[in-house]
Amino acid sequence: MIRRSALVLGILAIFGTTAHAQGYPQKPIRLLVPFAAGGTTDLIARIVAEPLGRELGQPVVVENKGGGGGSIGAAETARANPDGYNLGMATVSTTATNPAINPKIPYNVATDFAPIINIAATPNVIAAHPNLPFRDYKGMLAAVKKEPGKYAYASPGNGSITHLMMEMFKLSTQTFMVHVPYRGSGPALNDAVAGQVPLIFDNLPSALPFIKEKRLTALVVAAPQRVPALPDVPTFKEVGLESVNRMAYYGLIGPKGLPRDIVDKVNAATRKVLQDPAIRKRIEETGSIIMADTPEAFARQMREELAVYKDVVAKQKLSLD
Repeated sequence: MIRRSALVLGILAIFGTTAHAQGYPQKPIRLLVPFAAGGTTDLIARIVAEPLGRELGQPVVVENKGGGGGSIGAAETARANPDGYNLGMATVSTTATNPAINPKIPYNVATDFAPIINIAATPNVIAAHPNLPFRDYKGMLAAVKKEPGKYAYASPGNGSITHLMMEMFKLSTQTFMVHVPYRGSGPALNDAVAGQVPLIFDNLPSALPFIKEKRLTALVVAAPQRVPALPDVPTFKEVGLESVNRMAYYGLIGPKGLPRDIVDKVNAATRKVLQDPAIRKRIEETGSIIMADTPEAFARQMREELAVYKDVVAKQKLSLD
């Protein structure tokens, strides 16, 4: 009798999960961006959200919650009910660099998230205010070597990908610049464009409009090859800094325990969205590369990036104190 009851419960649990996934979604889905509006994470999320909502049959509503280098918003996604109605944007900052530098981060990347899909990978760029006395990478490098500590750079926050990439750069070039962290790329860009901070290390999609308007000057990019929108700007590999030549990723995650049926449904819907030529064009115009991978591939990439940045933190003896 006990064995029969257990069997019945198991069957009900299976059908219950399947029914939940088949009926999903039945209300709007919240997509939490763990940074302030205006940055690349926000940009990619908003390009995808509306068509993803149409594909799933319910609106996907983007909500921004910045702070802590993305950890505040990421922690909220980790704590959410795993019913598919609270998804989050995952970046290298939230799943690799910030966890690598912050031992008190309120989530475990390996166990607290359900990776769904890597949407796109984007180059990163060091850009300068046009009033500075240099216009290219060689000039910038000579200036920061000549006067250590004179130049400051803005980043989206402590533990962000561009913060730790600049640490890679400083280690490789034996230079020193003052780090000015912000609560997201948008505020950092605003101050860099205004000349409040002379340099910025940022994701290319959010910085590119200002570069095109000549309100910022691109000096060097982290990308597999030169970016078509910036044909005269060298990559880090070209200037001899291959270790810094890393791109950022932007993907969808849910909290741990998110049913696999829902993971697969959102993954499939996102893949379909990313096949739309108009959507692809909007993303690729930012300098990004469409990824559209499997949950397993995205999970593997998250693990690999975390290991890379843990090594940087150890070598540079970095901390948030």
